[in-house]
Amino acid sequence: MPATMAWATFIALPLLSWKLPFWVALIVILYDFSWFLRIIYLYLHLRVSFNKMRAYLKVNWLAKLKESGVGFQDIYHLVILPMYREPHKIVHETLTKIMEANYPRDKIMIVLATEGRAGEEAARTALDVQGEFGGHFLRFAITEHPFGLPGEIPGKGSNESWAAREAKEKIIDPLGLPYEKVIVSVFDVDTQIAPEYFGRLTYVFLNCKNPQRSSFQPVPLFVNNVYQAPAFSKIISFFPTFWQMMQQSRFEQLCTFSSQAMPFKALVEANYWDTDLVSEDALIFWRFYFRYDGDWRAEPLYYPVSMDANAAPTLLRTAVNLYKQQRRWAWGSEGISYVFTRYIGNKKIKLKEKIFWMYILLEGYYSWATAPFIILIAGWLPIYLGGQVFNATILSFNLPKITSYIMTLAMFSLATSAFLSTTLLPTKPGWFKWYHTFIYILEWALVPVILLVFSAFPAVEAQTRLALGGRFRLGFWVTPKSRSESEAALISAKTTSKSV
Repeated sequence: MPATMAWATFIALPLLSWKLPFWVALIVILYDFSWFLRIIYLYLHLRVSFNKMRAYLKVNWLAKLKESGVGFQDIYHLVILPMYREPHKIVHETLTKIMEANYPRDKIMIVLATEGRAGEEAARTALDVQGEFGGHFLRFAITEHPFGLPGEIPGKGSNESWAAREAKEKIIDPLGLPYEKVIVSVFDVDTQIAPEYFGRLTYVFLNCKNPQRSSFQPVPLFVNNVYQAPAFSKIISFFPTFWQMMQQSRFEQLCTFSSQAMPFKALVEANYWDTDLVSEDALIFWRFYFRYDGDWRAEPLYYPVSMDANAAPTLLRTAVNLYKQQRRWAWGSEGISYVFTRYIGNKKIKLKEKIFWMYILLEGYYSWATAPFIILIAGWLPIYLGGQVFNATILSFNLPKITSYIMTLAMFSLATSAFLSTTLLPTKPGWFKWYHTFIYILEWALVPVILLVFSAFPAVEAQTRLALGGRFRLGFWVTPKSRSESEAALISAKTTSKSV
């Protein structure tokens, strides 16, 4: 469906611009104006979430838990860190932030989920890290996900399922912990938490409407190494952050993404993650949703975790890695068939809710693939393809001016977003001068081209491959991560949360 809709648009727009240029011109104007209104609307939600996040970062959530008297002492946290071939520095930084969190470490269990196919060096890294941090938590375990298990594809979902089962058998059951008292946080291995993450998560878990039927979603910030990332990678890394912040204040549409948390009891009852699909971070939400016949929601935390932006040793390699990462995220359109097919025959979920989520999914992936093309290119098609009759009209003369004017107004929100993003940056390195901030804001003028190349193109490719199937299907691609000495010093100097 997503590929058909996207390619139908790409074929219809030039064809209709040739045959019916007047109507295409009107459609493009209305489309651009609708996006202008939508950008304003979304920006308001962005500001609401940003203000909440900034306020919540100032709260001592552990002290708030102690004051509330809600019995947080019975809650345990299981942290699963899927690891492939990331260097020691990255894993060390992640665990350092967990160890430094303002929360009792005897309530925290760590599972470093390694891959058997990663090789001996990755295994040595895991053992070294266990030697450093193993004695600081209630439990610290290393799991090794075997390669080539029947019915699996190598990836995070299959690794996380293996790690969670191992944790159940070797940690939680031997300790006799009630499943409903265990919260599972699943992080990429480069994810660094703010000091009050566990306190905030526990507070929301204990005070939300139905904690055993909820996922818990923090705000992802891709800023750990942002000063080493080139302009296109730096800018594109803020769009998932902004989108998640917008969705936090529209929680009726919120699904899980990247780092997230969930009740262990529900994870066991849902039989863990799908092991034969790529998009494990979003599909686990839908797995819970259908396991409980629609009785599932994502609770916003309005609290950040930080991860790496794409920054390879060379500019070309960074561009390639960024494209592949965006393509893997766009492969999440497989969730459309996952959801639609499970809606069929399920009479316990209301039709109104089915229509709502079907629209949200289809419109989201359709816009991801097509909106940059329509906004940047479609307005010129009637002029070049409409012929002399159309080009002699007033509409033809004013079409570029009208669309340009609408997009200029929309750029105002973009400019404010650019300024807002500067407040999310971590501590500045020594070489960073005042004029670098000015240059950084100017880089946001590249957004239209960046969205076309590193968002729309990979989305179209992913949706097309998904439609073709067979040898065109994508597996799980692990984004390479690295860290230089200067980056490590920068990150250890001050956390992102303090900067915000």
